[in-house]
Amino acid sequence: MIRMTQVSLPVSHDREALERKIRKLLRISSEPFTYEIERRSLDARNPQEKVYRYTLDVTISNEKRILKKVHNKNIMSINKTRYHFPKSGEEPLITRPVIVGSGPAGLFCGWYLARAGYRPLILERGEQVRERRRTVERFWKEGILDSESNVQFGEGGAGTFSDGKLNTLVKDPLGRNKEVLKRFVKAGAPKEILYEQKPHLGTDVLASIVETLRKQIEAMGGSFRFGTKLTGLKLEDNTLQSLILNGEEELKAQVCVLAIGHSARDTFSMLHGCGLPMEPKSFAVGLRIEHPQKMINQALYGEAESAELGAASYKVTHQASTGRGVYSFCMCPGGYVVNASSEQGYLAVNGMSYQARDQVNANSALIVTVKPEDFPEDGPLGGVAFQRKLEKAAYEAGGGKIPVQTLKDYCKNQAGSSLGQVKPLMKGAWTLANVREILPRQIGDSIEEGIYAFDKKIPGFAREDALLSAVESRTSSPVRILRGENCESQVSGIYPCGEGAGYAGGITSADMDGMKVAEGISRRFQKCEIS
Repeated sequence: MIRMTQVSLPVSHDREALERKIRKLLRISSEPFTYEIERRSLDARNPQEKVYRYTLDVTISNEKRILKKVHNKNIMSINKTRYHFPKSGEEPLITRPVIVGSGPAGLFCGWYLARAGYRPLILERGEQVRERRRTVERFWKEGILDSESNVQFGEGGAGTFSDGKLNTLVKDPLGRNKEVLKRFVKAGAPKEILYEQKPHLGTDVLASIVETLRKQIEAMGGSFRFGTKLTGLKLEDNTLQSLILNGEEELKAQVCVLAIGHSARDTFSMLHGCGLPMEPKSFAVGLRIEHPQKMINQALYGEAESAELGAASYKVTHQASTGRGVYSFCMCPGGYVVNASSEQGYLAVNGMSYQARDQVNANSALIVTVKPEDFPEDGPLGGVAFQRKLEKAAYEAGGGKIPVQTLKDYCKNQAGSSLGQVKPLMKGAWTLANVREILPRQIGDSIEEGIYAFDKKIPGFAREDALLSAVESRTSSPVRILRGENCESQVSGIYPCGEGAGYAGGITSADMDGMKVAEGISRRFQKCEIS
């Protein structure tokens, strides 16, 4: 196979133009060939000459002859990595593997175990995705929070109510990343996610895909139980014996995958009480910022609207004089800020976009990394205490509504009484408040400095009527549940997995970690023959 990189064409090109470019670069005329787009990225550094840059994999006969006559460092022969799930091991498995959580990690762990014949049982404290969406919409409209089924908990996990980004920085020598994207496409995602530099699904598409994955798992012998919360473990000689569900039911289990998500604070506390080894983990906190999407488009594309390119996205970083780094996170072009709370009396925000990304505002988290030494309590749950402290302050500042502040008032550290041209685009009630006072001083100062630094890269970023809302605190898990190379905890039979366990950060990396844990279980155990 021939790999071609840095193949450039104008944004407005068609399929025929791409094929002509391939023939020109390979110096071939009539020879038949096929190709796959491995990667496509937009280069908009010159707004007047925006181009797509492709990485292509071409299959053609006489490959060696063609490469001999083409002297181009961007054209080479490759052997493409294909994903392979391992064969089953030899250790007897006397109960079905149990997966706690149906977010990305739990679903992908369950899917591959089901396909391999292990018939996993997936437990989820929240609702199926359709019922969950209705529950969440009611919360946004009426303020009625279901602490078991919300933006954080339920089928699909926290990623269901997000922009649905699928890019990851995880190194992938085994082909898991591409396998994840292929699995999404087969479940109904657009084919473009296989090669776009920044693929995304949108919350509306994600919900449908999650439902499809569940039905596929069930068709392969897996099963689900919703409204089922893990509330305890029974251990003997540091080995799992059974799970306690909903405070009363005991379920025998030899293997339990903990794919509990980054917001399962009550479960973290229970696991800590059971003696499961865990440690505090660095994460990031901050605010959401809203701008007009047309302003972002103009700054990055050189035009306010583009039917071909859609809504522009950005990624910015800055090292502040406080010594802390400030960076954008989970940027949502044409999206909403959403109330992402999961506990009564506490308030957290997140960003969400639909597939179309066609709303008038762009929003992004602006966050600062915090470390265990910043936490108000020692021990593994110190980060949880830090999150709760900020979320309680946000809840009180807004009286249960999302607290909002213009940048002008944020810099003055005062609650404003009016907005500018930028209006809040939010799911959930909001109110003007002093957002600045919610944050520790170093974090608040770092964000202010970062905003003015980002204005040099994106003109208008520091406009006085840009809107800030609080608090962005659920960026990743504040806890890491320790595991060994085989993905098993020091407690035999427990397999920490995904973002909640501290081994992923985003939808794709959580999917990949779910696959990794499924592989570890498969290498060790025989298929379970007991229902």
